[in-house]
Amino acid sequence: MTVIEAESLTKKFGKFVAVDNLSLTVEEGEIFGLLGPNGAGKTTTIKMLTTLLIPTSGRARVAGFDVVKKPEGVQAIIGYVPQLLSAEGSITGYENLLIFAKLYDVPKAEREERIRHALQIMGLTDAADKLVRQYSGGMVRRLEIAQSALHKPRVMFMDEPTVGLDPLARRTVWELVRELRRESNATIVLTTHIMEEAQSLCDRVGIMHRGKLVAVGTPDELMASTGESDLDGVFIHFTGDMIEDSGSLRQIEAERKTARRLG
Repeated sequence: MTVIEAESLTKKFGKFVAVDNLSLTVEEGEIFGLLGPNGAGKTTTIKMLTTLLIPTSGRARVAGFDVVKKPEGVQAIIGYVPQLLSAEGSITGYENLLIFAKLYDVPKAEREERIRHALQIMGLTDAADKLVRQYSGGMVRRLEIAQSALHKPRVMFMDEPTVGLDPLARRTVWELVRELRRESNATIVLTTHIMEEAQSLCDRVGIMHRGKLVAVGTPDELMASTGESDLDGVFIHFTGDMIEDSGSLRQIEAERKTARRLG
């Protein structure tokens, strides 16, 4: 069953085309990765699909809801983990989750059970009553995932979920993403420029380059079609660029700021 469908989706900022005529489908229960360097259009695509940005042209539906005509329908059934900090450091992990439970209209009778379950799944039970400013970067990211999953969304969007994390914390987040899919059969769309992450986590991936979607398939399909042994090689094949060489100064500064706050 198709859960996300985009047709000729385009976003312009003045004369700059951030996303250029993107067409894409994502199936129910998939973990789908949008790959590409900073500035490729991944975050802009996510923001249109989550109703945070209005497309310049084209259309998109999430679980049957048009992102422009029925944004409230989309918002009710999605979770969103942004790159930037969404947890409040001056209160506890439990208090953060309680606020999100209220924002998402989780029934009062179910809030305590859902919060405790989320803390358990994310490995944060022992840290529930600690201020979030005392959390490590990996703990903060786990809390942010828990926040966005409290209302049991059908579709979860994650924008660079492991940016700034060390390899061990990154792999912990990967396993939590898999657990989220196993537990709820949620459809998960994530953006990343870490090829190992995409190859490990994603059922299918789409490669973006300068606003265009230039390739879609399973990691194995893309490697077989290009004769490459990994997704780094696949990316270079389709774009001619090295991931590390991309991104504007502003984008690099934003990523480093995110990395610093995650410790």
